[in-house]
Amino acid sequence: MTINGAGKVLLLSGATAVTIGISACTTGTPVIPHDPCRTIPTHDNNSEGTSGLHMHLSGPIQLPVQPGTTTHTSGFGPRWGTHHHGDDLAGPVGTPILAALDGVVVAAGATGEGPGVGFENWVIIDSNVDGSPVSTVYGHMFADGIHVTAGQQVTAGDHIADIGNAGSSTGAHLHFEYWQGGRLQGGTPIDPVTVLPEITRQSGGTPPSVGDRHDSESHGDQGSNVRLVAASRSTADCSGFGIAGGGDLAFKAVPTEFEPWLRRAGGVCPEIDSPLLAAQLQQENNFRYGPNAPVSPSGAIGPAQFMPGTWATWGKDHDGNGTADPNSIGDAVMSQAHFMCALRHDISEIPGDPIELTLAAYNAGPGAVLLHRGIPPYAETQNYIAKITAARAAFTNPNSRGRFTPKASGDNSQAVAAAREYLGAPYVWGGGGIGGPSGGGFDCSGLTSFAVHAASAGTVTLPRTSEQQWDVGVEIPIAQAQPGDLVFGNWGPNGPGHVGIYSGNGQMVHAPTTGGVVEETPLQAGMKARRVM
Repeated sequence: MTINGAGKVLLLSGATAVTIGISACTTGTPVIPHDPCRTIPTHDNNSEGTSGLHMHLSGPIQLPVQPGTTTHTSGFGPRWGTHHHGDDLAGPVGTPILAALDGVVVAAGATGEGPGVGFENWVIIDSNVDGSPVSTVYGHMFADGIHVTAGQQVTAGDHIADIGNAGSSTGAHLHFEYWQGGRLQGGTPIDPVTVLPEITRQSGGTPPSVGDRHDSESHGDQGSNVRLVAASRSTADCSGFGIAGGGDLAFKAVPTEFEPWLRRAGGVCPEIDSPLLAAQLQQENNFRYGPNAPVSPSGAIGPAQFMPGTWATWGKDHDGNGTADPNSIGDAVMSQAHFMCALRHDISEIPGDPIELTLAAYNAGPGAVLLHRGIPPYAETQNYIAKITAARAAFTNPNSRGRFTPKASGDNSQAVAAAREYLGAPYVWGGGGIGGPSGGGFDCSGLTSFAVHAASAGTVTLPRTSEQQWDVGVEIPIAQAQPGDLVFGNWGPNGPGHVGIYSGNGQMVHAPTTGGVVEETPLQAGMKARRVM
């Protein structure tokens, strides 16, 4: 059914159900994460028609600050039971941060972690270093201290941001990282000092271990052989490397033919990302396309279910074949992105959640949103918003957040690392899920849902409740449990009422109960274990 403004609306059609459950305690398939990319993408190794990317070779790497303006306060390596991915350069708030390499800004602004968490704000620059993809990461700036935007070309030495003290930081400083294979592609972090020894000369010697806490973590072997480890991995596509917003989409989360277009569409405007567009396409026509794709009873066409009148205004020949076709993946996805960005602008003065308001305008027409000064009181529109916002997290690449970054090896123990990122987070009944905390925290199965989804680079989605999670994977004797296995307890007639993540040595990371926080404690009596990855 179409609601108001048929000429502007994209119909809700071919909906795919999204089931949301809540447990009193709270989204499998085998884990096959992407390897990091090893070559710079060009017309020749990207899908036809989707990329004009030809990244120029970067010049020499430079210090990310002016010499003498900062002090090297913390280095790369093990720290506080985790792994510090980069080097910290402390200096007064407002000290200029400079691009270390020539490249493209692919992220600039909030990390999606929330205020006071992780970096809170960051800049990521993708660069071509001797034909290999490299990302440099700059963290902890205040929002008003970022001077570049996603998609911007920068040159080494450009003033891109100012030192701040945002996120999980114990003092004003720049946290600087160097990633071979791409930060958003699950590449390999190496010590920036190995490519830029001048960092340590900022303080004249061996750095003490102070600075930020709980920046992005990594686990497993690191050190002098990291370049050889990275080079030994199989060749993989670059999954959005060098494209603003291109790394936001989870690996293999959408049909292969849609992936390159969605990565490109995520860069049309910063407010509308590729996971949101993917969730819409799932809802609209379940990724069906082509001349035989279903047409709605009201005449909506193609994967984005454009009405003919709307297509006449917004449909463009984005795939370059000479025809603007609503059944073409490229034309439909890119036109969808441009239309969504325009709607976001049209309703920008209306109070409320901007994404929900934009979805409402997409479904019910911008006139209805403006008339009601918010989300219209239409059941169809409200249901449309709820399903898409719930599904969005399943299409989101965990690497695109500032906290836990899974390694490409996909080993089971990474679930422990992901859960430990939130030690101390409040227990919230019904809280959390694959997208991270909600309502300020997690319940037990919300934490396990997040940790497994993050550890698998978005390829494994557990059911929401502890009872349902018991049906995933295979049971193993508790004495044979390995870090990353799920452990279940508090048994009742419907199954386990509690679930945690085994962390080794008889311990588990879990969200225990109301009034508590995420903590690491001994296993409870009578627990059983299952391996889900």
